[in-house]
Parts: sequence; C-alpha cells; structure tokens
Amino acid sequence: MTIQITIIRIEGYGPWTLSLGSDREARLQMLQSRMYYDIQRLFSERECLVYSNRFDEYFAVSNGLSVAGHINIHNQLANMYPNLELSMTIGKGSTPFEANVSAHRSRQAKEALTTVASIFGHRVMYSSNDSPTEFSLSKSTLAPSLNGDFVQIMHIDVNNSRKMSLDLSPYEVTCLMGKIHTLLSDEFFKKGSMMFFIGGDNFMVISNETTKEEAGRIIDTVGRASGTKLNCGIGRGKNGREAAKNATRALDTIRELREKGMIQSIYEVQ
Repeated sequence: MTIQITIIRIEGYGPWTLSLGSDREARLQMLQSRMYYDIQRLFSERECLVYSNRFDEYFAVSNGLSVAGHINIHNQLANMYPNLELSMTIGKGSTPFEANVSAHRSRQAKEALTTVASIFGHRVMYSSNDSPTEFSLSKSTLAPSLNGDFVQIMHIDVNNSRKMSLDLSPYEVTCLMGKIHTLLSDEFFKKGSMMFFIGGDNFMVISNETTKEEAGRIIDTVGRASGTKLNCGIGRGKNGREAAKNATRALDTIRELREKGMIQSIYEVQ
C-alpha cells in the first residue's frame, strides 16, 4: 500500500519578500491566501487535496495524478504568479512521512522529471513516454485498486468545543489548539503520519499505516494531556478527496451517534 505526496514550494521566497520593502506584511498575507486558494482549487479539481505547511510550502495528497497533470497545474500557476518561481516534487512511500522523505531526497538530488517545468521525483518510479526528456506515472500507478495505492486520512476535532469557547477567551482557545496540535503531531509522527491544523478545532492526519487502535490510543493520550476529549473519523479512498470525504463522514457519524446517546470517539468509513 503506497501513498503519493507532492510538495509544492515557492523557491527563493525569503529573498523575494525582502525586495518588497519593510511595509510588506499585509501584501504577503494576501498573496499567501490567494496562492493557497489557487493551489487547492487546481489540485482538488483532479481529486487531490492540499494542506498548507509553512505558507511558502504545501503538501498535496496526489495519488492518481500523473507528471503530465502536475505540469498542467504548474503551468497554470506560473501564468497566475509570473514573479514567483514554483517547484513540485513527487514522492511515494508506504507512510506519508516516507513519501515526504522520498520527495525531499529527489529535490536535493535535482532528479528532474521534465524539462518544461520544475518538477522532481525518483525516475525509477516512472516510465518514459515518447519524449526522452519527459516522464509520466506508469499505467499501474494510475490504477490504485490494482497496485495497492490508497489514501487514509483522519479527521479529528475537539468534543464539545462550543462550551470550551464559552469558558475560554478566543486567544486562550488558540493556545489550547496549539497545544493539541503539537501533542497530536508528535504522536502521529512516531507512526509515520503527517498532521495539519485545518481551522477551528479541526485537524487532519494523512495516516497510511496507522491503525484504528493506534489512533484510539493517541487521541486518548492527547486528550488526557490537554484536558479535552477528542473525536476521530477515519476515511480511506483511492485519492485524497475521497479519503477526506470519508473521514469527515465518519466524524459526522460520531456526532449523530452521540445525539442518540451512543458515545463513540472513533469511527471508520471506507
């Protein structure tokens, strides 16, 4: 079972920001928000899902997206943001973290998959097409049900967060979310998973190879350490959007069961 991760990065972003002068922060915040919108839109149209990492870097769950598809997205973004240089690096692994490391090593080694865009990845994972300078995902990679490619995502939220918002001020809630984020990230990282805060009291974990039982132990441990109760919906699918949809459906099921008096903190949909 493998997962494909694409790391999208704004190259030379730090030096470029300095060229804007000291009164640049509002402009940068607007640019980052607009870029995330466009990157998410273009990838999600191809059944992928993107998470913002450090505002100048993004992680896309890109199972099923070929190098040609990456080139198409890259070219559209280059036209939208002609003053910025973007790169994409594709990695695969049995866990999300392994895929991230695979991509990182390909980028360091400058293993280019095409000459028409800054797209990198291990060439042994791809098959050449008609052009000797272009590479595309092999046919088997485009058939997740045949070769074992799949995505597992967990959607986690804080139980009864509405009451928490009545007891704590907005910034105290933010601090608590930061604590939960750190605790969850540390625990899921031990399993090779990667976690992202997605707003409010919500977190998503790209979690291939992490079992339901392991997730249950993690949310119990973090809940005790943070003084909260956490819910976890687990979803699987052939691509990022399908897995996230199923994870959210699982989380909604936990809420529906609670309304019926059936308390369950973790639920799976696949």
